[in-house]
Amino acid sequence: MRNPVRLKLPRYVRRKWLAGANTWGHFFEVPTWAKANGCPLANEALGTDYDAACHRAETVLLNLFDSWRSAGRSDLVPDRVAVGTFDWLAATYKASEKYTKLGRSQRKNHELGLSLVGNYALKDGRRFGALALRGISTDAVDRLFGKLLIVSEAVIEVGGAPKLDAKGAPVMIERERRTTVNHAMKSCRRAWNVVRRGNPSIVPEQNPFSRMGLKDVSKVTPTGTYDDLLAFVAGCDAVGHPSLGTAAMVAWEWLQREEHIFGALKVEHYRPRERPDEVFIVHPKTGEEVWIPLFHRGEPLFPELVERLDAVKRSRIGGLLVVRDWSDKATGHPVPWISRSGDLTYMRHSTKAVIRSTKLPPALTFQSWRHGGMTELGDADLTDAQIRAISRHKDVKTLPRYVKKTQAQIIAGTRKRRAARTDRNGVSE
Repeated sequence: MRNPVRLKLPRYVRRKWLAGANTWGHFFEVPTWAKANGCPLANEALGTDYDAACHRAETVLLNLFDSWRSAGRSDLVPDRVAVGTFDWLAATYKASEKYTKLGRSQRKNHELGLSLVGNYALKDGRRFGALALRGISTDAVDRLFGKLLIVSEAVIEVGGAPKLDAKGAPVMIERERRTTVNHAMKSCRRAWNVVRRGNPSIVPEQNPFSRMGLKDVSKVTPTGTYDDLLAFVAGCDAVGHPSLGTAAMVAWEWLQREEHIFGALKVEHYRPRERPDEVFIVHPKTGEEVWIPLFHRGEPLFPELVERLDAVKRSRIGGLLVVRDWSDKATGHPVPWISRSGDLTYMRHSTKAVIRSTKLPPALTFQSWRHGGMTELGDADLTDAQIRAISRHKDVKTLPRYVKKTQAQIIAGTRKRRAARTDRNGVSE
């Protein structure tokens, strides 16, 4: 046994015969020139198991050595993902149709969650993403959840500067980020289930991210009333943001999410030449498409909204339907409310500013208008079929299966909805 099989060894790893154990051992040895230049790594015994020794050297020690040698530049070069690791699971999921067909915000949430888990540093220096799937147990995931749950961060004072203690060091506080970590665990659970279907020989059947008993602490989105909506629209008009008020009406009447209103709804979707009495709507979460009728026998179904959108249609021939109420000074082009990366921070700040100026309930957000529209559907005593036709929801737990979604249902539901609104306000149409 003194003549070993000549298996290839990683850099700076050598074999040595261990007479007492009557077997070969593996050792990582830092080069002399590296020690002379201040390399902080020490020599390390890697044991007698060839596979374990190679894994430790290739995934931990050589990465640390290369990081020192390149002054950190090697850290910026992504490693090739090893099949069967958590990194491979995340990459395979993100390349699947189940992921690519999701909306932008959903993909972003999954990306953040998978990155949060994959980049967690273990005690031995490895990333969680480098772990083999077969080695990830439910106990390991539970401990990971506890580690990720609490985050330490600096206290920020008014003006953006960190608060300092008497010694000049930043004052740190710990906070719980349960919603963020809950979403991360759900993203991992989803990725595991999706990838296993096509790779049952690689991905274990037991999903360690399932049945974690996650405690939901998400806040209920406050719901606006129709009177709140009218006050908000008037406030937007008063401060020179009529497009924001129009967007709120779109959210209320057509139950659209903000990312679609500001990022996907185009001028050509509204009353196109081939369908002049309709608007084309896509529900991004479900992927459902629908042409919403705007008139019935000459009667406008959404008179206030149609009046505002007709004005937009007269002023522009293409592009996003809802943009800001001023143009770029350099190009003269309309300025979107949404950034190229899908960020809506400015829109949300503007919404809050109008809500404050009109003395509406401060908890209201732009999402409140869509939730208010959904609530109005229920208050109008619409049938499940009518609600399903308008909202395009697919939740089989609350709506019957296989209900036809027709324009007749949309028209009937809209007329019934407006009648309930009129009766509530004591005004006759």
